[in-house]
Amino acid sequence: MEGIPSILVFFGLKRVGDLEATSDILQNSFLKVHLHRHSLKNTKHAKAWVYQIVRNEISDYYNNIQQQKQISGLEFHPANQNLFQDYCCFDRFMNDLPLIYKSPIEIVYLIGKKKKEAADILGIGLSNLKARIRRGKALLKMNFLNCCKFKIDKNGYLTGEANCGVCGKL
Repeated sequence: MEGIPSILVFFGLKRVGDLEATSDILQNSFLKVHLHRHSLKNTKHAKAWVYQIVRNEISDYYNNIQQQKQISGLEFHPANQNLFQDYCCFDRFMNDLPLIYKSPIEIVYLIGKKKKEAADILGIGLSNLKARIRRGKALLKMNFLNCCKFKIDKNGYLTGEANCGVCGKL
């Protein structure tokens, strides 16, 4: 964590207690500072602004841990467990999804919960859950189109070979 002010490292460590997690939090924080630096209207408040971003990232960190615990306590629905097994690269694409999109898709489509239940589990609104599912599906579809050479039929469904050979499932 060279180059990061040590006071911020200690600030993060005191709240998280894990150097690796603190490093990730500070890295995300500085990315947000860089991306949104134009929104800081008064440089006198820069220090407080940076600390608030770090606090928000720490909060997001704990929310993600809570979501992972809730999801790990759920069991996959037997009917859905093998639903996507035949699709090459599906597991890899799911694992590569950001947690914000992966969790809703897993809960609704792999575990088999209703969307309202999934929203309650994740502590978000139903419309937010639907938006996350839509964005996650778009990322999955893009991966299938790029890697596995699927096509989209006239009804909007992916069609093509279920095995592209890239992931080693033959």
